[in-house]
Amino acid sequence: MTGDFNIRDSLWDPTFPHHSSHSNTLFEIADSFQIDLSRPVVFSPTRFADNTQDLNSVLDLVFLCPNSQEFNNHHIHPNWRLTSDYAPISVDISIIDEQLQTKKHSLIKNSDEECSFIKEIISSLKNINTHSISSIKNLESVVQKITFNIYNIWFKNSKNVNITKHSKAWWNDNCNMDLNKY
Repeated sequence: MTGDFNIRDSLWDPTFPHHSSHSNTLFEIADSFQIDLSRPVVFSPTRFADNTQDLNSVLDLVFLCPNSQEFNNHHIHPNWRLTSDYAPISVDISIIDEQLQTKKHSLIKNSDEECSFIKEIISSLKNINTHSISSIKNLESVVQKITFNIYNIWFKNSKNVNITKHSKAWWNDNCNMDLNKY
């Protein structure tokens, strides 16, 4: 949360000698969003007076998540203000590389493949010998066998499909038939 809060306070401006009651409300709002006042890397006023009678002040504030690497790591740029009476503020936010899945294995509900998958799972579970489960090691072995069987049966019966912005989890064969009729 950033902006010109138009509140002078000694909490963020050491050149100002007073505390404002409005600051308490601002901190309560920030706390409700689980953010806190971020301190700039180098202190500087954010508003520059246009006459000699007024003092430069800090009116623009930055509130960030205290656990973020950006917290207490923003910059005030008084040299960038040109003819403005306010200095720009910048925060570098890291963007994490993310791998998006573009394919997945899927079974169409009520399809022949789904029926085969269910039948093979039931058959596989019926054929597992559970009489030898007398120790944790034997139990782990049985669980690994079940996992291996389910994995193989899934990939045998499912289809590898592309995930697109048009993919619909609810789309089924009836929808295809209705679309073809249309």
